[in-house]
Amino acid sequence: MLRGVIICPDKELIDELKVALAETHQVTVVRILYRYPTEGDLIRFLRAAAPELVFLGLQSVQQAVALAGQIEVHAPGTQIAAIDRGCRRDALLATMRAGIREFLSMPFELRALEESLQRLNQILERKPPSLASTDLVMAFLPSKAGVGASTIALNTSIMLSQLPDTKTLLADFDLNCGLIAFMMQIRSSHSVSSAVENAHQMDENLWQKLVTGMGELDVLPAGTLVPGYRIDSTQIRYLLEFARRNYKAICVDLSGILEKYSIEILHEAKEIFLVCTPEVPSLHLAREKLRFLRSLELDDRVKVLLNRAQPRSFVSVSQVETILERPIFMTFPNDYVGVHKALTGGKHVSRGSALGAKFRLLAEAIRGVGAAPAVHTPGLLSLLLPRKKTVFPKSPRVLAS
Repeated sequence: MLRGVIICPDKELIDELKVALAETHQVTVVRILYRYPTEGDLIRFLRAAAPELVFLGLQSVQQAVALAGQIEVHAPGTQIAAIDRGCRRDALLATMRAGIREFLSMPFELRALEESLQRLNQILERKPPSLASTDLVMAFLPSKAGVGASTIALNTSIMLSQLPDTKTLLADFDLNCGLIAFMMQIRSSHSVSSAVENAHQMDENLWQKLVTGMGELDVLPAGTLVPGYRIDSTQIRYLLEFARRNYKAICVDLSGILEKYSIEILHEAKEIFLVCTPEVPSLHLAREKLRFLRSLELDDRVKVLLNRAQPRSFVSVSQVETILERPIFMTFPNDYVGVHKALTGGKHVSRGSALGAKFRLLAEAIRGVGAAPAVHTPGLLSLLLPRKKTVFPKSPRVLAS
């Protein structure tokens, strides 16, 4: 089935077309605009609907031709079929000059419509539409509850949103103990569950009601506790496809329980940030999660973040690397007072603090800006280690100063 939209100010013409398209069983009309949109509205409309085919009304030939040009610029490969009440010579010539090869007029005869759709489908098979879509999907996965993954996810998202051209979404998918709304003092009746239930029909107007905007950051909270709530894999894919088209960076805070929907998100993520602390229970569970992610063939996407690292910690960074059999990508200093102030104030950790600087550094690393991370050589530790030392590849990372 082709994914189609209709842009046409003529309601009667739209109704006639919908009836005819239903008889072909070849097109699903996902959105209808009863007016010619501005260029800005058109961009948002295309990103939300992601159509393969646009039926464009010719009530104003000039406006329609201008829209056709904008569609080609912002969604190359999207096919356009002009629709009109009759076969006007001036309208037909104008659309042909604009590169629109399909012209449909009332009454819509089934055979002619099917032939037109067949030609359009053949073009789409050779060259599908190309809509801008980000690959910057980051999943924040805690080794265990209480290691500070939500704090890192929230503050990194804020720092990302403050970088140039980085509209950011933070989605709290910890449906058991989600804290993002509490941390930001967000009071909203909408949540992740509202978004996934409407994912297949999401549009820009509904989306703006679901998220809470804070500058260039939009937050989708977890909502109230709903034990046993299920999310289908298709709902996750629809939701992330929508988000990819509308944001430059997407941060997802996960529970760490590894629910079925969480695993689907991990498969969609470009980077998985596994958050742990230099404590034996956290490191043990981090190692178990690494083994599980390796079994899913996601090992190459994982970067370990060591939170609450201290210069004189009982377990050093080098020892943590040896326990986990992989390098630490970045460490974060313990700043209990700074985090407490941020929580009580419903805001981010101070950018001027050592911890705030590390959040900024992580955001820049995600966006591919800033200085290259330093390389660290691991040490040895007998605690939690197999008797034989495991050698693991070195990769760039950043350590706290």
